[in-house]
Amino acid sequence: MALVIAGERSGVGKTTVTLTLLASLRRRDRLVQSFKVGPDYIDPMFHQHVTGRACRNLDPVLTSEAYVQQCFTRHSQLSEYSLVEGVMGLFDGIGHGELGMGHGQEKQKLTDFASTAHIARLLDLPVVLVIDCSRLSGSVAAIAHGYRSFDPRIKIAGVVLNRVGSDRHLSLLKDSLEPLQLNILGVMRRQDNITIPDRHLGLVPTAELPELNALIDRLADLGDTCFDWQHLLPLLKSEPLSPSTSSSLSPSSPVRIAVARDRAFNFYYQDNLDLLQQLGAELVFWSPLEDAGIPKDIQGMYFGGGFPEVFAQQLAENTSVRHAVKTAILKGMPTVAECGGLMYLCDQIIDFEGKSWSMAGVLPTSAVMGGRLTLGYRRAVALQDNLLVKANTTVYGHEFHRSHLTLTPTQPLFETSRYDCEENMGCEGWGLPANIHASYVHQHWGESREIPQQFLKECLKVASSGTCI
Repeated sequence: MALVIAGERSGVGKTTVTLTLLASLRRRDRLVQSFKVGPDYIDPMFHQHVTGRACRNLDPVLTSEAYVQQCFTRHSQLSEYSLVEGVMGLFDGIGHGELGMGHGQEKQKLTDFASTAHIARLLDLPVVLVIDCSRLSGSVAAIAHGYRSFDPRIKIAGVVLNRVGSDRHLSLLKDSLEPLQLNILGVMRRQDNITIPDRHLGLVPTAELPELNALIDRLADLGDTCFDWQHLLPLLKSEPLSPSTSSSLSPSSPVRIAVARDRAFNFYYQDNLDLLQQLGAELVFWSPLEDAGIPKDIQGMYFGGGFPEVFAQQLAENTSVRHAVKTAILKGMPTVAECGGLMYLCDQIIDFEGKSWSMAGVLPTSAVMGGRLTLGYRRAVALQDNLLVKANTTVYGHEFHRSHLTLTPTQPLFETSRYDCEENMGCEGWGLPANIHASYVHQHWGESREIPQQFLKECLKVASSGTCI
């Protein structure tokens, strides 16, 4: 068993409630595995900071329904308790009508595909509904009743009343909910001293918050007193380990992959890193911000997304690293660069203030920050053979950025479309020189293991040629 934390809409405090539960469980020395519905990178960072275990994304668009089930089963069985944080409102999916299921699965009519409700049904898990009570009293019953009755397949275990203003306010809320006989599993008062700062792509990542541990301690204090642990703990309890669910991969020859991971580059799906290691790769983590050069004796490089625009000046000032990255790529080093990684390979990043900062200079274009948000799932069809996939291969990914490129590639990697309505989004991605794969589209390789296998195959060519850096 495990529990899904869902909101009646975005902004009701799902993440705060989730972190409060996790912090209180960890204070009790409980082994907790967390999960996050959807493609988000930043919320899982906070989960991992609290639990000490990598949070796993559950996203049937980027992977598949079967993979979501397998991933949850595999990782939840290795802990005492499991908790799933939802995305947006409980029933908010990616569209209406016939939706492509991805990866060869048949289309079906499912208006809440990839929603928190969809994941709860897939995993057969009860849901705790977080309700923002700051601007309501008696209406809380209508909200709770509506969510409980909307889809009978969803098991609402109870509610958490968030942002309760006073004892009188709480009394009104309880009186309204009493006829529903719905468990109130937590009451969180308005908290002026518990805030997590945000910026243009969501919460500020954990590595940039020096006082985060103090905040987590305050959340643990709150969690010790605001939840009905007698009812919650049995719901959170994980199932015992079943040996039949284990999986294995055939490893290739060992290669060393330099993975950029610091405050500027930290958007990675843990499953992707795990797959590389299971296939035989040794991951060498390093910092384009702080290190004097790239790691030695490597046969490939991986630049994830993140916030290079926030640290553009520091990245620019580290000229030795920029030059080393460019030199390695021009010598044939296989390199994967996603979103922020793509921006780093450009000639320049032009920040929100219009200041230009020199980057690696591999791609003859500049990344310009702006107010327009590009957001959504993508279906991407490869236009040519490239570092990771063959021509005409379809992959699924997610875009989330506020930058655009001044020049588009003459031979783009992908033709992209929206996942939910097949609206053409144009062509994107850089595959020249041929040893790079630079794209705004973030991919999860869980259901596409041939992608990391192909990457390592190209890295092995570097190793066998004796040209590794």
